[in-house]
Amino acid sequence: MTLDQAQHQVDEWIKTHGVRYFSELTNMAMLTEEVGEVSRIIARRYGDQSEKESDKHKDLGDEMADVLWVLICLANQTGVNLTEAFQKNLEKKTIRDKDRHHQNPKLK
Repeated sequence: MTLDQAQHQVDEWIKTHGVRYFSELTNMAMLTEEVGEVSRIIARRYGDQSEKESDKHKDLGDEMADVLWVLICLANQTGVNLTEAFQKNLEKKTIRDKDRHHQNPKLK
């Protein structure tokens, strides 16, 4: 699935099942919440904190998909084409960071 297809699919789902988009501010709060859930899993599963029994069965991929869902909602609401935005961002990073990471002694 492409980003364009994902944006279209989310829009169709909202129109069919969701009545309407939540407000942009509500979706921003939801995005923060979903990123927090991903963070909790990463911190406990891969970081130094011990994982609580109640967290051991949480699906990291599903939580990441929740982040992507809300991000796509925000993109649709604000008229952002994620394919174009991502391509521009990748080009910017390629120009800006062409040699930067190779010269970072912390990464060697």
